[in-house]
Order: sequence, then structure tokens, then C-alpha cells
Amino acid sequence: MPSERKLDVAAIKNLVVAGWTGRNVDALEAHIKELEALGVKRPKTVPIFYRNAAALLTTGPAIECVGDKSSGEVEFVLYALDDGMWIGVGSDHTDRKAETIAVTLSKQMCAKPVGATLWRYDEVKPHWDKLKLRSYVPGDDGARRLYQEGPVTNMRSPEELIKLYTGGDTLAPGTAMYCGTFAVHGGISYSGTFEMELDDPVLGRKLTHGYKIVQLPDEG
Repeated sequence: MPSERKLDVAAIKNLVVAGWTGRNVDALEAHIKELEALGVKRPKTVPIFYRNAAALLTTGPAIECVGDKSSGEVEFVLYALDDGMWIGVGSDHTDRKAETIAVTLSKQMCAKPVGATLWRYDEVKPHWDKLKLRSYVPGDDGARRLYQEGPVTNMRSPEELIKLYTGGDTLAPGTAMYCGTFAVHGGISYSGTFEMELDDPVLGRKLTHGYKIVQLPDEG
């Protein structure tokens, strides 16, 4: 049986959000332009690693955000735990209004939703190129619509990201690393819900998580 375990968010002491990790130059440029249209400056390096507070991680069913200009984006998340490397699914939920001022600030402003179930990385590494990420948001008719979809190989490999971040081959125990995303179908969605999944067709399983976005008033 493939290995699974539940995430204890209290065990995570370091949270890293890797940005602009795409392998495909055209797709990466599309995502950069997507955010430039919202007023977000181009990154100073590609990829780039943002440090956020580990307390932002949550497996809960809802997050609270100020105003109505925040949105999610699906990513695979690496976890260095006491028994090795694990992988999960998460959303780098970001305040898009604050993102036009400073990207690091915008990422720190929102909770970081993650699925509670993890897979052992060594068990998916042999068929890594088969794994796919998807996200869903409500459409205009209220029905769930596909928002993002693509293989994990759109992003740099876990080994490459770890090396670029640490200069070595391992993450420090207690570290979680978000590993990048890709462009959405249509424009950025500021919907009240976000659903995501990591699909492993080889072992016939999925990691899924969904959450509600509760808007807090922006009093200026």
C-alpha cells in the first residue's frame, strides 16, 4: 500500500514560497504578464524564494482575508519531516491588491491553505511526470469550473528547487516549501471558494482540499 500520513502544522517551523518556478519560458512569461496586468512588478530573480510565517499554514475549511481582492493558486508543497520528504497540495492564497505594492507583503497577509493528507515523495518520484495539479472556482452560473490544470513538471523539480534554495540536497527538518504554479484559465478569480487537487493516475489516488474565503471589511 502507498504511504500516507496526516500533516501536523505545528511541526512546521519554516515556510518557504518559491515563485516563478516554471520550466516553460512561454508559460512563465504568461503568468508574469497575467500579474503585471494587475500592477505586479516582475520578479528580481527567477525563481525567487519568499519566507513567510509558518503560522500561516492551515488545513481548515475557511480563511479570513481583508477585502475582496485575494485569490488562490494551486501548488505542490514539499515537507521535510522527521521521517523524510513528503508531498502535499496547497494554495498560495495571495492579496492581489497588496501584491502591487510588495509581493512578500502580499503573501504574508493571507493564510496558506494546505491539504491534511501527504504522500511520501519517494513513492511518486519514479512517475513524477504523470502527476497533475488542478484547481476549481465557481463559474458565472455558480457551477464549478476548471481554473488551473497542468503537470507538476511545468515547474522545476523538487531536487532543483531545494538546491537553488539551500545550495545543498535537503531541506531543514520542519520546512514546508510551496513550489510554484501556472497561469489560470481566464482572468484572476476573486471567488468565495477555491478547490484544488494533486492527481496521481499511476497509483490511482488524489490529494484534495477546498476552502471558503471569508471577507473582512477593509476600513482603509
